[in-house]
Amino acid sequence: MFVSTSNRLRACCALSALLVSAAALSGCASVGDTISPAFADPGKYELWECKQLEAERKSLAARTADLQKLMDKAETGVGGALVSEVAYRNDYVAIQGQRHFAEEAWRKNRCRESVPGAAVAGAPPTPPVIAPAGTPRPQPSRSGSAVY
Repeated sequence: MFVSTSNRLRACCALSALLVSAAALSGCASVGDTISPAFADPGKYELWECKQLEAERKSLAARTADLQKLMDKAETGVGGALVSEVAYRNDYVAIQGQRHFAEEAWRKNRCRESVPGAAVAGAPPTPPVIAPAGTPRPQPSRSGSAVY
């Protein structure tokens, strides 16, 4: 089989261009992680309370994980690195910037994770449940506690 020199040259140039663009994109990926705060509003979370920040941090973490999964999945296909960069990298970098400022506000406000099911400080107590009239009262047991 005879392959002309011009076809070999074209194939070589195409392969070289592909390798150069892949190297350039991999460089962009590492740069994007360091400049992510530049793509977010630094004042967005200044007036947020801890409860709001906690929900936002969870939401941003979930979105980051979703985008990372999409990027990983895209990279498994043909030309996946390019698809991953074009389709998801901008959103990923923006979310990372938001996470940075949300975490900064979280530390600045000295927030702590809330315990699930715990009463919120300053919230009114839950009113007692009152049985309707005519409902028999529980009889105390010999140990002194009521049996229901």
